[in-house]
Amino acid sequence: MSDLDNKPSVLFVCVHNAGRSQMAAGYLRHLAGDRINVLSAGSQPADQINPVAVAAMAEDGVDITAETPKVLTNDAVSESDVVVTMGCGDACPFYPGKRYEDWKLADPAGQGIDSVRPIRDDIKARIETLIVELTS
Repeated sequence: MSDLDNKPSVLFVCVHNAGRSQMAAGYLRHLAGDRINVLSAGSQPADQINPVAVAAMAEDGVDITAETPKVLTNDAVSESDVVVTMGCGDACPFYPGKRYEDWKLADPAGQGIDSVRPIRDDIKARIETLIVELTS
């Protein structure tokens, strides 16, 4: 548990922090409320969030328009209880004692909305499972 408030903290990491990690963070904030601290970052952050990811999330009632890609820092990893990586491979830092999960998800970059919806739905299902694991 993070020292600040005894709430679990989850960090989502992908290369650009523009699609998958932003959708996952958006769902975790939306579905867990204030029960879990949520961070997301990228090893090579993009200039902006993928607009198709924003649109796909909006269809399910989750607004991620205010989010911006953030650079991955060692501090973000060290203060997180769970680190979920999404295809960033060796660029993701590793700290002993952390819970790591690697979610194999298609990259929504350059995809149309019809291709992004199943990625979004897969992420939502994984987030719902993660919330149960962290809060029960």
